[in-house]
Amino acid sequence: MKIVAISDTHSMHDSVEVPDGDVLIHAGDFSGRGSRDDLEEFLDLEEFLEWFGKFPHKNKILVAGNHDWCFENSRRDEAIAMTKEVCTYLEDSSIVIDGIKFYGAPWQPEFCNWAFNVPRGSELAAKWAKIEDDTNVLITHGPPHKILDLCPGGYVGCEDLLEAVLKLPKLKYHIFGHIHESYGIEKFLDVTYVNASNCTGSYSPNNSATVIDYN
Repeated sequence: MKIVAISDTHSMHDSVEVPDGDVLIHAGDFSGRGSRDDLEEFLDLEEFLEWFGKFPHKNKILVAGNHDWCFENSRRDEAIAMTKEVCTYLEDSSIVIDGIKFYGAPWQPEFCNWAFNVPRGSELAAKWAKIEDDTNVLITHGPPHKILDLCPGGYVGCEDLLEAVLKLPKLKYHIFGHIHESYGIEKFLDVTYVNASNCTGSYSPNNSATVIDYN
């Protein structure tokens, strides 16, 4: 299975070259505005889904990010319904494709009053406790602690997410974005971690899509 991972396109998705593959994943922050305004957010979602839907990948998966307010505000049910003809939206949920289980969750440690913010500690740990033990590919918006999470403010990934990930016996890949400055791939123990952020720290969409050959 060839998996193509992208993230943090921030309404500049037209600038991202998307290779062919079997599964296309967006790990959040398709929106550029990050506004609570329903109309602006739905315009972002409509534009993104039109772009996302044009690709021939048999399966497409979307996880929301902290800029994607349309999945957390008063019209979230409508936003989720809009995705159904284009992709599978994962929020504390999973999908099995050709025997491989993909699990997605949008949460990240609280900062700057963005969407899907949860305080560090027991409340955030409870979100990660929902991850299914037989997950093979985990998709979160934010990174685990000290794995592709370094930005000018230091290491900002989630400690409880790392603890949860290390307990998953069948996990092979963890895909995320959020911290643009740490785009790249890193292997730790038996898991390959992918920060798929397409935008750089200066919000230029210069980073390539990441292609994963899942054997």
